[in-house]
Amino acid sequence: MKKALYLLLFASAAAAAGDDAVLKCRTLTDGAQRLACYDAMPLGAPAAAASGRSAEQNFGMTQAAREPEPDQIESNIVGDFDGWSANTRITLANGQVWRISDGSEAVLPRLHNPKVRITRGLLGGALYFKVDGQNSTARVRRVQ
Repeated sequence: MKKALYLLLFASAAAAAGDDAVLKCRTLTDGAQRLACYDAMPLGAPAAAASGRSAEQNFGMTQAAREPEPDQIESNIVGDFDGWSANTRITLANGQVWRISDGSEAVLPRLHNPKVRITRGLLGGALYFKVDGQNSTARVRRVQ
């Protein structure tokens, strides 16, 4: 509670200081001086630096605030793949690691470096894993 109170007091003091600067600039009658006064006022906090991660790299990660994500990603599974069972961990060529989270199972013909697609569900919460050319899908959760 004390932290919230201090934060509120600090924010209101900063806003009041900004209001004083605006009022000072408003009283100037010369246009050039008024412009110089407004230009000299400090701006808000600088924008956060870009994280350097692409939207595809952020896909499926749990994070409070992040860049917009694509609706799906495509990659390959490195090596041979013949299906999954509950909690199977799947490593993609792009370095992402996913885990089957719905308890489903699928037995597929042995595939070498199969192309896979992970798509977002209609409401945006669920993520689904599908191997191209196969009918089986599984709900997944990103591990890494």
